[in-house]
Amino acid sequence: MKPNTACDNTSSSETNSPTTPPSPTRHSAISHCRRRLLRSKPHSFSRRENIGAGINLPRNLRYLLLLPLLYLSGLFTCVGPFTRLLGYTPPPGSVYRSHQNFERLWDDIRFDNSSAIQLSSVWKYNRRLKVQKPCPNSTALYHFSVHKASPDPSGYLIIEANGGLNQQRAAICNAVAVAGLLNAILVIPWFEFNSVWKDPSDFGDLYDEDYFISSLNGYVNVVKELPDTLMERYDYNITNIPNFRVPAWAPVNYYLGVVYPVLRDQGVIRIVPFANRLAMNVPPYIQLLRCMANYKALRFSSPISTLVEKLINRMIERSSRTAGKYVSVHLRFEKDMVAFSCCVYDGGEAESTELDSFREKGWKGKFKQKGRVIAPSLNRINGKCPLTPVEVGLMLRGMGFDNNTSIYLASGKIYQAEKHLVPLKKMFPLLYTKESLATPEELAPFEGYSSRLAAIDYAVSLFSEAFVTTQGGNFPHFLMGHRRFLFKHAKTIIPDKRKLVVLLEDMTISWKAFKNQMEVMLTESDRKGMTVPRIKKINRKTSIYAYPLPECSCLQQFHNSTPKLTA
Repeated sequence: MKPNTACDNTSSSETNSPTTPPSPTRHSAISHCRRRLLRSKPHSFSRRENIGAGINLPRNLRYLLLLPLLYLSGLFTCVGPFTRLLGYTPPPGSVYRSHQNFERLWDDIRFDNSSAIQLSSVWKYNRRLKVQKPCPNSTALYHFSVHKASPDPSGYLIIEANGGLNQQRAAICNAVAVAGLLNAILVIPWFEFNSVWKDPSDFGDLYDEDYFISSLNGYVNVVKELPDTLMERYDYNITNIPNFRVPAWAPVNYYLGVVYPVLRDQGVIRIVPFANRLAMNVPPYIQLLRCMANYKALRFSSPISTLVEKLINRMIERSSRTAGKYVSVHLRFEKDMVAFSCCVYDGGEAESTELDSFREKGWKGKFKQKGRVIAPSLNRINGKCPLTPVEVGLMLRGMGFDNNTSIYLASGKIYQAEKHLVPLKKMFPLLYTKESLATPEELAPFEGYSSRLAAIDYAVSLFSEAFVTTQGGNFPHFLMGHRRFLFKHAKTIIPDKRKLVVLLEDMTISWKAFKNQMEVMLTESDRKGMTVPRIKKINRKTSIYAYPLPECSCLQQFHNSTPKLTA
């Protein structure tokens, strides 16, 4: 697709997202327009006698008069508003028209009498399972020189997990792996208070501490706190322990050669921050510790697990028309996410003003920095805009899910929910959230704690028959991996957003043609659900948390086809 060559310097300002998405690259439009101007100069000057024929001015002054004319001609040719007069058409997929297409196609959707897809037969791809090998009894210690040097623990490891629910989860799993590698005693991880999530929860509020410790027994020694002798040395203040800065994605050799000697010498080491501080490519014995932490040891705390089991049972009861099976949708259309994306929807000037103000308040000039190029249209074309509720609804109805399908919406507060949820509820009247399933009294202990609320959404979504991800991030990344571990298939619908925005902008597309495209998209998600990357590079998209097989396969229990709520 050719980029828009109009010289448009207009900036319109750009959440789990703590990480800023990369700004779109600058168009080559400016240089294109300059080339056009340069080409036009010789032609214009070749007629200078005619232009100045009736003007009795010095020769140099005539040239000066020509320059403004050339400048104005360039503006007429290159600046965006004038290109409309010349028949300019925005690139396909750059304009949000999904709400208009819904209104146009609604009659075709509701009177569509074709057979609905059966939830029990959505996923057709399968792979023959290999003979299961038992997990090795030995820990990672026996495979490295650490254990040979001294069988006694080398000291205590303290880490601070930062970020949201699943970024913290990654840090915990990595800490277990590092503790095993260094023959260290792991202190229950601390959680950093984050200014974005504003959640003061600690490890015990989210996970069962005793279960975590006992599950890792024999592999990694875990304690709840440092012994009194060490605490006294540091005036009973953990922050007085010198912080050891470890580079991101540090390999095994770094920990053995640099960190281990310090740990042996001091008896305790503190690593802050700890996000992404261990390479993805590590030996199998280290990966096994990650697997054990993620799929065996990390069980949600009793208050969370109790409520989750109630909500799952209520979803099953409300899904009687589909044999107790339901679809979960991770909808990232909260106000902060919409503002951060810098995408333009259907709210006009009022929406633009509101989101500009929200961006300035939340990110203090981040989007107005010199040199930052923000292109909402390009963001949409490249699939970087959060899907709206109506887009999710159109996609699912196009794939064959009918209005008897129960949907669990895993989300924070939807931006302008009164407006945006109406078409989704029209298409799927059996739409539920944790707020609609739980009583106010049941939900009260979790209100104001974003990580605990995210844990509820995570667990209810984990056991859905189909999970729909709409914007990426750590939540779907971990959830897809967890589902691969439990079901041997991600059972996840991953929209091709670049394709979807083009289809939803087309005001001439028929419902039948749109359905055909959505069925292809569902088939592709089915195929990807069984994919195992040949090489797992050092990034989260192909990490062991997203693709746990075959490294974690020895932990799977084939004798039990119904997974228990242990995470």
